[in-house]
Amino acid sequence: MKHKPVLERDDVARILQTARAEALANHWAVSIAIVDDGGHPLALERLDGAAPVSAYIATEKARTSAMGRRPTKAYEEMINSGRTSFLSAPLSAMLEGGVPIVVDQQIIGAVGVSGVKSEQDAQVASAGAAVVATPAQAKAGEHVIGERPAFPATPTPRGGQG
Repeated sequence: MKHKPVLERDDVARILQTARAEALANHWAVSIAIVDDGGHPLALERLDGAAPVSAYIATEKARTSAMGRRPTKAYEEMINSGRTSFLSAPLSAMLEGGVPIVVDQQIIGAVGVSGVKSEQDAQVASAGAAVVATPAQAKAGEHVIGERPAFPATPTPRGGQG
């Protein structure tokens, strides 16, 4: 049986505190949401001056990142590069600003931020996620691409045909 880390209350408090500090240092009025690996809300804070809708969008960005196991920027880039079929995916926040929390190469949750430009939202979310994250390291026989482990392709028979 495998074991995986999970977010505890103190972890969530540290993530929220760090993300809040990043937003306040830049004078950004944002909402910050933290979810577990299933996209279930663990914390939400709407800073003074943040639009009410930002709380909803931040939660959806976090949920999309956790359930999709990748930053929401990846979805935005796919759509912008012509894969418009992703617009019909059952995820509702495919804009930059949702960042997975990675510990021991496991996605254990995500942080979503909304209220300023998308890249600024992502900056705040990344600051929060980094507080508990562990660096991605490749195990023997695998390669790490970004924050997600990618396993090598099955070797093909001689001649290169699979």
